[in-house]
Order: sequence, then structure tokens, then C-alpha cells
Amino acid sequence: MSTDRTRVTEHGTVGTAPPSAGSATPGRTRVNRLDSLTGLRFPAAFVVFLYHAALLAFLGVPWLSSGSAATAYYDAVAHAGALGVTFFFMLSGFVLTWSARDTDTAPRFWRRRFLKIVPNYVLVWALAMVVFAAPFTDMTVGLLNLFMIQVWYPDFAINFGVNPAGWSLGVEAVFYLLFPLLLHWIKKIPAHRLNLWVLGVAAGIVATPLLSELLVPAGTAMMDTEPDTSVNQYFFSYILPLPRVLDFALGILVARSVMAGRWRDIGMLWSGVLLAASYAVGYFTPPIYSTRAVCVIPAALLIAAGAIADNEGRFTLFRNRAMVWLGDISFAFYLVHYTVMVGVWKLLGSKSYSVPGAVGLMVLFMAVAILVSWALYALIERPITQRWSNPRKKPAGGRPAAESQPLAARSAGDG
Repeated sequence: MSTDRTRVTEHGTVGTAPPSAGSATPGRTRVNRLDSLTGLRFPAAFVVFLYHAALLAFLGVPWLSSGSAATAYYDAVAHAGALGVTFFFMLSGFVLTWSARDTDTAPRFWRRRFLKIVPNYVLVWALAMVVFAAPFTDMTVGLLNLFMIQVWYPDFAINFGVNPAGWSLGVEAVFYLLFPLLLHWIKKIPAHRLNLWVLGVAAGIVATPLLSELLVPAGTAMMDTEPDTSVNQYFFSYILPLPRVLDFALGILVARSVMAGRWRDIGMLWSGVLLAASYAVGYFTPPIYSTRAVCVIPAALLIAAGAIADNEGRFTLFRNRAMVWLGDISFAFYLVHYTVMVGVWKLLGSKSYSVPGAVGLMVLFMAVAILVSWALYALIERPITQRWSNPRKKPAGGRPAAESQPLAARSAGDG
């Protein structure tokens, strides 16, 4: 898909304004829509899908008749979901920074993020309650999840209550609240120091699991899926929003480095190889490290490489119509896929399946989840964001006119 039609400077159409200090290289244009990063969103959501399918057996959905097969499947994808979530957190910081405009305001940004996230989130919350959660969810847990504050309690029953995929939106909500301030601070960093900050924040992310083990009491609660891992320490390292702000900030810093021409690009191929290698390394590290620390640098390299490839008009596997379309519906897919899996399993009679039957069931899960995601995107997400993302103002002539959309993350791959 061509990107030449959307080349813009940091402040608007080419030639309409000078570049600001510390931004993209003076005189150089950059694309506004990063289709490769949009396309990469779906593989990130897909690995979360694979992980949640493995969790079904631990969450009261015995869809695999063979216990050994269920265990083998879980072991194969044990940290896939965490990889996808970490990628999303950094990607969000990157694309919001790439598409930010100096003329925007924090209230306008928060308005767009609210309309992008909340309608789908609330709708899927209600759907999950109807499909499976209501009989097992008390009012407190339900309301904490509805208002996206479940991530402040070190209790997995609260964190993953109602819709297990919803916890990350509680973390993202904190990112969005902080983004105007974080961007303001990070834009003050001189260009020649940006990569030092990238290394420092990446080191902080890598150190978080170690600090959680050293400073957070282990307690007596251990994870059902990882019996040697403390719930308290895992919560601090992986779920609590404040340490995860480092992931988001890293995405902002990498975007600023790329925009300033300071990033050393190794290309999408080698970045992808390193990311796959980091996933393999995760099998030899404790879960508290494999969920985040081992993959953070390769993920940052891949995100930057995708943006640079789009900016230079180079071919990538993710900038085609199919991948971009899947990327567009990926937020809805991420939210709804677990509810779809349980709903389809129930509709088919709540049975256990042999391995071949389970493979077929996974394909069905995937197909239905994509269709439902498409419906959510086409009927809820896109109409709402297009209609209400920006306040309408009346020009001197009295006729309403849509306000410009300088910070619309959608144009850069949608954070």
C-alpha cells in the first residue's frame, strides 16, 4: 500500500510550517500513517489470543480432553501473551508521539482516547458478564473492572476478573493520563542524549523483575500456572501501572530518537530475528523475567524499524491491505477474543475435544473473533471516533466545521 499520499512534516502538510527544534531532520518529510505498525498490531494481538486459549483449562473451560496436551500447549505459549502486551505498550507510546502536534491540547487528546477505548471496553465488559462472568463475579470486582481500576489491587481474581484481557486497558488509561506530561518532558531532552535515555529506561525495565524479587515480600500466594512465582512479585513487575509506565515512556523515547535522526536502524528482518530469539530465551528464564525483560529491546528495535521502513517507502510484509485491515480491528479483537472463545465453546455444548478437534475449534474461535471484532470496529469504534473525536466549532459564518485533528493517533497506526 503506497504511503506517498500522506507525507507530512511534524506540523502539517509539507511546506506549511518549519520543523520544531529536536524533531525530525530539518527539511525531511515523514509519513503520517505508519501502515507497517498498524499491520504489526494484529500479530501482537494474535499471540495474546494463543496464550489465552492455553489459559482456558486453568479458568474452568476444559476444552482439551488430554491433560498432557493442555500442559504442552501452555508450556509452548507461556510468555507469548506477555510479549504481545509489552509490544502494545511500547507501540502505543511510539505512535502517539509520532503523530503528536504542538497545536494540540491535553483535553482534546484525552477526549479522543476516551472515545477510542471506552465504548468498546464497556460493551465487551457487559458481553463477558452475560456470557460467563456474572455467576462468579461479585459487585465489587465487577465495578473495579468496569472502571478500569482493577490493576491497583494485588489480587489476580480482581486483576483478571470479568474480561481477562481488560486489565491492560486499565494500565493504558494511566499512560493516556500521563502522556501530555511525559511528552512535554521528553521533548526537552537534547537530541544527542535521547539514546542514552533509551538505554536507561530499557535498563529500568530489565531491572524491574529483580527489584520486585528483592523489595516486594513474596507472601504465600503463588501463581496457579507458575507455582514457583509469587503473586505479589509478579503483580508489581507485570501488572501494576507505575512500573509499566517505563514501557510506554520507552516507546516515546524511541519515537523521538527516530524523528530526530538519531536511531541506528537494523531493519525489520534482523529486529524480528532478535525478537524471536528473545522469546526462545524466555524459556530459560524465570517467568517474572520472560514476561517483559527479555523482549523489551528487540520489540523496540522492531517498532522503530517498521516506522523507518514506512517513512522511507520500503517494502514490508505488514503494509498490505489484509494486514492493515487486521491491524485496524486489532483493538476490538484483543478485547473480545476471550469472551468469544468461551461463548463459542458453550454454544457447542461445553465439551472436551481431542487434539485434532481442538485445532479445529481454535480455527473456529479465530474466525468468529475476527467477525465480531470487525462488527465492533465498523459499528461502534470507527463511527464514534469519526463523529465525536474532535469538538465542532462554528466559524464566523455560523456554519459548523469540524476542528482539525493534529494529534489523531489513528493516522500513525493508532495507539
